[in-house]
Amino acid sequence: MRVVLFLLDTLFFFLVAAALLRAWMNHQRMQMTVQPGRFVMALTDWIVRPVRRMLPRPMAQSRLDWGSLMAAFLLALAYGGIWLALVTGSEPVSVSPVAMVLGILTVALKLLIRTILQGLMVLLLVYAVLSWVQPRSPVVSTLDRLCAPLLRPVRRIIPTVGGVDLSVLVLIILLQVGLMILG
Repeated sequence: MRVVLFLLDTLFFFLVAAALLRAWMNHQRMQMTVQPGRFVMALTDWIVRPVRRMLPRPMAQSRLDWGSLMAAFLLALAYGGIWLALVTGSEPVSVSPVAMVLGILTVALKLLIRTILQGLMVLLLVYAVLSWVQPRSPVVSTLDRLCAPLLRPVRRIIPTVGGVDLSVLVLIILLQVGLMILG
């Protein structure tokens, strides 16, 4: 059972993370023709396009990519339902429908928050490593556009030490604390 839950968790983590990254890239007005845009589009088009068609026109024309955000939420809800079904098993459980919906919502929100925190950690780690190893790589400029709005407030507080920018490290530590609180 643990293996099945792990595989389910991994699959939905990548799908939800891809939908959230798509929303963030669209919010930052980034071209989706460069990586990771093409990968994210290929991974999420199957759910984002139908969701966008169902959205009211004001939401569809908003600067926020509601289609991708709603797709991430729907995927998280699906994960919550499948997870609860697997955990409770085939045993008849006398749980009220309200409690079941609250359980699915709780699992879904926890997945969304965890995916955001872990996804940001991955982006920041890749950005930090590539900025040291290949600072002129086109991927670094893409990652910089994704990470800069998150790092800007931290950089205002934490000065560079000996020419080294510690804002990425500080933000990763804060994200890790968030994961501990969530855990």
